[in-house]
Amino acid sequence: MSALPAIRLGTRASALATTQSGHVADLIRERLGREVVLVEVSTEGDRSSAPLASMGGTGVFVSALRDALLDGRVDVAVHSLKDLPTTPADGIALAAVPPREDPRDVVVARDGLTLGELPVGSRLGTGSPRRVSQLAALGLGLELEGIRGNVDTRIRKVREGQVDAVVLARAGLARLGRLDEVTEVLDPLQMLPAPGQGALAVECRSDDAELVAGLAQLDDAPTRAAVTAERAVLSTLEAGCSAPLGALAEVVDGEDGEELWLRAVALSEDGGLSVRMSATGPVDEAARLGTRLASDMLDEGAADLMTAPPEDGPPVRNQHA
Repeated sequence: MSALPAIRLGTRASALATTQSGHVADLIRERLGREVVLVEVSTEGDRSSAPLASMGGTGVFVSALRDALLDGRVDVAVHSLKDLPTTPADGIALAAVPPREDPRDVVVARDGLTLGELPVGSRLGTGSPRRVSQLAALGLGLELEGIRGNVDTRIRKVREGQVDAVVLARAGLARLGRLDEVTEVLDPLQMLPAPGQGALAVECRSDDAELVAGLAQLDDAPTRAAVTAERAVLSTLEAGCSAPLGALAEVVDGEDGEELWLRAVALSEDGGLSVRMSATGPVDEAARLGTRLASDMLDEGAADLMTAPPEDGPPVRNQHA
């Protein structure tokens, strides 16, 4: 290790957050040759049991870490990228997006059951409007219950019989070494993940040019392109649509080399209506691809989904842009 001072890496205190931050710390030690110490930072989202939407969404997990960056308590912050607001923060650089874990959602259910095997009326817990809408759209007759808490808390609710199943991000269970508890991995055709799900965001102060350059060694180009496209969908739709949203981009082999394939869906709260579209484009035009797809979705009525009554609304629209 070099004689430079240790990099102070800010993290939330949950098992998942510290595991994710520990992974990034190992990458920094390996790539930059710097020692790293983890600094726990308490966020409003961790301290409150209120629904995330009532506190301003997942951004409540991010703001305290960013404050710690800006006031010099930490040098680097690690977030679940899906928690990051799409608006850039003054003085902060998204220095790296390391290789992404599998972004899909998974089911953890009693008795090893899959979604389709759960009896009608089974209680399924999730705190995500995106998951609620897509689950409702499947028409399985499940009772959807809002829950919060870390991975262990949610799975324990299944083990104790408070709910029959929960839906979680596969990435979190993979990082915690708990994939053996998964009873089904959901195909994106059934459940598109949140924009950025499975990816980590590594931030530092934008005026720390040396650290910005060093952390760039952790960046994974295909992951960066995919999440850039997904977040461009989110950013564009946020301006004109508050409907639950899923998006997933992948770098695939096209006729002329690698290209980016992007899928997105916006749904009414009850899942009765949706606008679902896909598009392809050059990997180096990820943001433009996401903006174009989201604009097409708005043109197809995505902005009306939260208010349109299902019985009078337009049919589900599936298109390739």
